[in-house]
Amino acid sequence: MTAVVAQSPIREEQILPHPAWHKLTDINWHSTPKDLDKGLPADLLSPLWQMLILGNGSPTRLLQLLTGGAIGVGVIDTQVIGDSLDHAPAEIKSIATPRVRRQIWLKSAQTDVIFAYAVSWWHKQDLETFLPDPNLPIGTNLSKQKLEVYRDLRGVYRGKCPTLDGIFGVNSPNPTYWGRHYLLWHQGKPLNLIYEIFHPCLRDYLGAESL
Repeated sequence: MTAVVAQSPIREEQILPHPAWHKLTDINWHSTPKDLDKGLPADLLSPLWQMLILGNGSPTRLLQLLTGGAIGVGVIDTQVIGDSLDHAPAEIKSIATPRVRRQIWLKSAQTDVIFAYAVSWWHKQDLETFLPDPNLPIGTNLSKQKLEVYRDLRGVYRGKCPTLDGIFGVNSPNPTYWGRHYLLWHQGKPLNLIYEIFHPCLRDYLGAESL
């Protein structure tokens, strides 16, 4: 596979086995369309966590407001995957080929504390057009261009991700994480597909995930 943007990995352990991106496994809860519309019981996911995970606002902006500091990007890699479905959610079929996969950390710009992992899939030309600065979050790139987008949440789930345990520094036995995926729409067509996994350290700002 050919790199679109030359990026050095920020850690050696980010060289991943196939599939070449971090994905939740052993899913022990998965949303239904009704859950995404009505919300979840507070004993499953607290209202504050729901505002982050089920909300339709920019995660970069929400993390900035939560933490009181600027949110930066740590680019893991950006690779052309052609017409591969890449073990991605089914909505990847909405993204025209050739496709590009981009992986990042969302982290504090001051302390480098990681708050979330994100992977996105783009049509190659759209990535070059709408993400002119790959070292900035997607939302920041779009805001600089004054572009309006609609966040179409398609799935929320809780599961395990052993490849993230060490990177996130989670020492509890059998940790689980909350994740989601959604399409971003612009001018009536899907711009990209995004998959995110949130770091449990967000409990410091949001409290426990459940009441």
